[in-house]
Amino acid sequence: QVQLEESGGGLVQAGGSLRLSCAASGRTFSSYAMGWFRQAQGKEREFVGSINWSGDRILYADTVKGRFTISRDNAKNTVYLQMNSLKPEDTGVYYCAARFGGFQTVGRSYQYWGQGTQVTVSS
Repeated sequence: QVQLEESGGGLVQAGGSLRLSCAASGRTFSSYAMGWFRQAQGKEREFVGSINWSGDRILYADTVKGRFTISRDNAKNTVYLQMNSLKPEDTGVYYCAARFGGFQTVGRSYQYWGQGTQVTVSS
């Protein structure tokens, strides 16, 4: 069982930066691939990026590639999402998720989810 808690969301102007953190409970955090997803109001949840258990394989959605960076610290049971050059269309609730095994872009393949943190980018 893994419990996830996101933090770091907030209000930022376009072009600004935020760093989201996702703290995980459990001793087997390093066994899980981690994903970040987001959901804008009235829209479906979308994939943002994912990182494998060791952190040496990372995949990003085209919409965030070059602006967002995912990393993880297995000693701290934490995964991060550094978001730079933010745009109003990045606004939404950001969720981290965990799945046992390799990373995936499909949300339903993740077994555990956090409650989400709101990111609002003003123009």
